[in-house]
Amino acid sequence: MTARGFLLYAGMALLIVLTGVFQGWNLALTILNMGLISAIMSLGVNLQWGFAGLFNVGVMGFVALGGLAAVLVAQPPVVEGWNAGGLRLLGALALGAAVLIAAVQVWKRKIGGQMRAMVMLALLIGGFFLFRAALDPAVNAIEAINPSLSGYLGGLGLPVIVAWPVGGLLAAGAAWIIGKAALGLRSDYLAIATLGIAEIVIAVLKNEDWLSRGVKNVVGLPRPVPYEVDLQRDAGFVEAAAGYGLDPVTASTLWVKILYSGLFAVVLIAILFLAQRALASPWGRMMRAIRDNEIAASAMGKNVTARHLQVFILGSAVCGIAGAMMTTLDGQLTPGSYQPLRFTFLVWVMVIVGGSGNNYGAVLGGFLIWWLWVMVEPLGLWAMELITSGMAADSWLRGHLTDSAAQMRLMTMGIILLAVLRFSPKGLMPER
Repeated sequence: MTARGFLLYAGMALLIVLTGVFQGWNLALTILNMGLISAIMSLGVNLQWGFAGLFNVGVMGFVALGGLAAVLVAQPPVVEGWNAGGLRLLGALALGAAVLIAAVQVWKRKIGGQMRAMVMLALLIGGFFLFRAALDPAVNAIEAINPSLSGYLGGLGLPVIVAWPVGGLLAAGAAWIIGKAALGLRSDYLAIATLGIAEIVIAVLKNEDWLSRGVKNVVGLPRPVPYEVDLQRDAGFVEAAAGYGLDPVTASTLWVKILYSGLFAVVLIAILFLAQRALASPWGRMMRAIRDNEIAASAMGKNVTARHLQVFILGSAVCGIAGAMMTTLDGQLTPGSYQPLRFTFLVWVMVIVGGSGNNYGAVLGGFLIWWLWVMVEPLGLWAMELITSGMAADSWLRGHLTDSAAQMRLMTMGIILLAVLRFSPKGLMPER
């Protein structure tokens, strides 16, 4: 990392420290934790775009799959739901998979085009009705089990940290399926396809209550760190907190956030280390060659489509890990909260501002953009109150400007992106 990079990271650390000094360490640690997760998301997108030039705007879908993994792994199983229709539901899913596999095999057969189309059509339509006939009764039985509290199958009851790599695997599996279908498309069509598929993933999470409780949300996910109330009951912890002049409630809140920061930092450092090793390896040089000139790389014997699929899976897996970590931090899965603005386009701003193709730049962009995303609204409100302080208290203009301060978040993101593209088009830390 260059001297400029060290200065930028020092400036970012100073912003977080100043936030703690002037607005409280609780807020500063909250920003730090989400900054660590955002930096991991940014690294995943940088693998795809910075290394290979893949324009994936379906980041939201892979993050959501990581969040789903936290539920499927960490939540205890709902025994009543499994008894009501769990096995029947698994059988229906197996039937649906068998129909799709059979359709693929028919497509590969060397038979007349019209006959093949008719057989596939009959297979898919008939298979769909059979699938729904097997699935719907099982789903209805599961969702009828105490729907206000459960109404789903639950998970495996394993430690929640296990869900982080599982989230990566789940996102990687989805990326393999998507990549097989979409990576042959031109970049703009790839963007449309990945965005559409991400919306399909969110729609499934919102509507399939047996899987994720839909919009009723899954709350009370297990945690990898102690609960604040348990720390407050620990005499040793209370005594240690008093030694620092902190009350037990404040001390427990800060300590839990510090523990999360340590866990997230370990994951970020590990992924950053691996990404740096990959970038400096022959594989990384090959990926950049494919990114810069696919035709020349193909002429040199490189399988461009296979390498694109490879890096697409890797980047999506990183986003899935970040999604599982974020759901763990929140303690709940809320499918309705996954929005393209937050979980796709904001991550792209992080990569572009930080420096596409530079892993350290992507991490810096994750921290900086998230800090701005959180802090611009209160800073904008303070600025508007200062500007309008000379106006009458009942002035309509003063009220309008103060109420509009919340919208400064979106405006600021746009201004920052335009300024970076104008004065530093390769980002704050350009690719070497």
